[in-house]
Amino acid sequence: MRQFTSNELRKLWKEFYIERGHVDVGAVSLVSDGSTGVLFNVAGMQPLMPYLLGKKHPMGTRLCNVQGCVRTNDIDSVGDKSHVTFFEMMGSWSLGDYFKEDRCKWSYELLTQVFGFDKDHLAATVFAGDDNAPRDEEGAGYRVASGFKKENIYYLPAEDNWWGLEYGPCGPDSEMFYIADVPDCGPDCGPGCSCGKYTELGNDVFMQYEKHKDGSLTPLKQKNVDTGWGLERNLAFLNGTKDVYKTDLFAPIIAYIEQASGKKYDDDEKMTKSMRILADHMRTSVMLIGDEAKLTPSNVGAGYVLRRLIRRAIRHGRTLGLNKDNLIAIANMFINEIYNESYPLLVKNHDFIIKELDKEIVRFESTLENGMKEFKKILEESIKSGKKSIAGKDAFHLYDTFGFPIELTVEMAGEEKVAVDEAGFKTAMEEAKQLARDNQNFQAKLSKDSNVFETLDESIVTEFTGYDNVTGVSEIAALADGEKLVDELSAGMTGTIITLSTPFYATMGGQCADMGVITCADAVFEVEDTVKLQGGRVGHIGTVKKGSFKKGDKATLTIDTERRNAISQNHSATHLLQKALQEVLGDHVEQAGSYQDESRTRFDFSHGEALTDEQIAQVEAIVNKKIAEDIAVETKVMSMEEAKKTGAMALFGEKYGESVRVVCMGDFSKELCGGTHVAHTGVIRNFKIVSESGVAAGVRRIEAITGDNVIAYYKDVENKLMVAAKTVKATPATLNDKLTAMMKEMKALASENESLKAKAAQGAASDVMNNVEDVKGVKLLAAKLNGVDMNALRDLGDSLKEKLGEGVIVLASEADGKVNLIAMATDEAQKKGAHAGNLIKGIASLIGGGGGGRPNMAQAGGKNPAGIEDCLSQAKKVLEDQLA
Repeated sequence: MRQFTSNELRKLWKEFYIERGHVDVGAVSLVSDGSTGVLFNVAGMQPLMPYLLGKKHPMGTRLCNVQGCVRTNDIDSVGDKSHVTFFEMMGSWSLGDYFKEDRCKWSYELLTQVFGFDKDHLAATVFAGDDNAPRDEEGAGYRVASGFKKENIYYLPAEDNWWGLEYGPCGPDSEMFYIADVPDCGPDCGPGCSCGKYTELGNDVFMQYEKHKDGSLTPLKQKNVDTGWGLERNLAFLNGTKDVYKTDLFAPIIAYIEQASGKKYDDDEKMTKSMRILADHMRTSVMLIGDEAKLTPSNVGAGYVLRRLIRRAIRHGRTLGLNKDNLIAIANMFINEIYNESYPLLVKNHDFIIKELDKEIVRFESTLENGMKEFKKILEESIKSGKKSIAGKDAFHLYDTFGFPIELTVEMAGEEKVAVDEAGFKTAMEEAKQLARDNQNFQAKLSKDSNVFETLDESIVTEFTGYDNVTGVSEIAALADGEKLVDELSAGMTGTIITLSTPFYATMGGQCADMGVITCADAVFEVEDTVKLQGGRVGHIGTVKKGSFKKGDKATLTIDTERRNAISQNHSATHLLQKALQEVLGDHVEQAGSYQDESRTRFDFSHGEALTDEQIAQVEAIVNKKIAEDIAVETKVMSMEEAKKTGAMALFGEKYGESVRVVCMGDFSKELCGGTHVAHTGVIRNFKIVSESGVAAGVRRIEAITGDNVIAYYKDVENKLMVAAKTVKATPATLNDKLTAMMKEMKALASENESLKAKAAQGAASDVMNNVEDVKGVKLLAAKLNGVDMNALRDLGDSLKEKLGEGVIVLASEADGKVNLIAMATDEAQKKGAHAGNLIKGIASLIGGGGGGRPNMAQAGGKNPAGIEDCLSQAKKVLEDQLA
């Protein structure tokens, strides 16, 4: 066997297949587009699903690549020598081209001529057949013909030799194994046995069928081959180990963890497991954040899986004694040293990756210590009660309060042989969510409930003519009153009209729907909303104001052009905004959501922190500059492949057809978009950002206005400025000077007030030193004061501490019906066991409050002044216990 580096293995794989007529199609995003029902791309073939089903691939019928994949279904197994959550699949495909004969021949050549395996040590498995599909004698024959020994061919059932996802292309597979020179473990020893004699090398799937959602199989139009070899597993084996963490993909990371933690790999099973989990989860997290999808941690979907990985890595990092800086250093090694050549996108997105990791680590570490204490408390109570199970509501408390993913709680509890009521957790989570109110209006019902229109003939579709027209004439194809199809809508009725063509834009892609009127003779239908319906239809929702409308009538459809123009201005401004944000903030900015109506545009985008005033001003300036340049806005229809070549921006995860519309604003902005736009940017006239805020982890939101709305905005600001100036007896021109003088005066008065309060507090405490008593060799000053606020109480505490020298001070003051309470402990008192934070916790309940703090100083507030005397008495007892 030859030895390889990971970069050599990737290169060799692709060269082998390119020499045999294949094209390297490159890798796609790790995050699935949702078409296969999974969150991530879990197999190399997954992105090729449409082509395996018969669609023509633009790059040919012989393809190859090295595709990154993410699987977390067996995350609990990560920590052994072989399991990982991110892995690379070296793949090749035949799309209706060659089949079993060439496939078996090339696999054998790869094994023997390229990797240098001895044929006597090679074995293969083939499908044994069942009620759904026959025994694969053909595959077995070609394996032997290619060079495999006949006695090393094994027939295995579907659970071992049938491949497919939940639904889609599938078929019999044939796996290849290396046979080690060790005795059989028993009479049934063979491929798939766990004894270690047989090591899987690769898999050839002969895709002959399509599996449907009902479980049935039908023959594919074309016979395909899907070949997949795991890079990590083969890299380890070719380099003489079965431990993937000893390959060049992980070895530098493990060495760093050893150096930083002082622990040795393989010395201790628990520590070694934590090293592997930390290395694996940090690698996968780097890959997901640095991916083209720019995934960020969240509480839903793929973002939740990412959050779980990072938080699990943090926990195992703490087990090893590592901190945030160590984890960030590991991430930097993956980006700059290990994957800098094979995954250049990681280097490009370096700053974004590190920033997102840093934020998530800080976010979790801030609650982790308290969360671990709470977990141990819940665990002890569960064990003490004899239940040996953590209640679902307690698991949800850990999730909701401390950010513990349920899987983390299950894992930690399992280490203590305690179960978790996961069903109860789900129930608690559902109860915590606000239930959606069942008050859908007529409009929402029609837009979501397609049953009303299911009986319509499939030939009834609506052509959109609104890109070039604001009015049009069309036949009424169907009408509905909200519950059922009807032949007529008359005056006063609310309903839906479907026509064969329409200039009305239906709500889609963030742009709100057109409004307007539909007329027929003397009848008038006021369109209040326009919605996209199944089957390529458009529904005009509204009310008949006059006359009646019947199926088959010729109607005139006219949109509200003033409103449409305002919406188009906002939509075109949004395209300029996205590009401006990328110029100011960086290429990591991507659309995360948008909405445009006649009043404003709202744009959500990926960015990890609030924009500064300067950045907002820069973005505004760029957009207004492009508006002033009066750039022509052109729309071109082209294939998706052509659109990609132009560099047009697409919304990640959005499904596009074979033909797409590309909206170009000169060379400045190019985006795939189906919305309506201005003819040239000057029509927008002006642009103003009115707010910038955060809407989710890693997602910011900008709201902006254009055109007449900007003029109205500044007019409103001017009016408010006039009122404000008049209130302080100034003019707009002198308002700033007036406010500066007033602030200076207020500051002086506040300072004088604080001085008076301090003097009053000192006067109230003039004889408190008489209250000093000795508690086990530590001086304690516990005193009650009146009318002293918290700030003055702290200052007084500092003053008394100087007089006391060494010891503990506890001061309580009633002010405005509430209680302010502080505790202070000097250095010497702390050395003897005194802890101000714990002292406060032990006495604050007596004044009806709570609080805490550091060992040297803590404070609390309460609502029960009557408990002050008991609180001060209890302080002595708590201090005695601390000094024991």
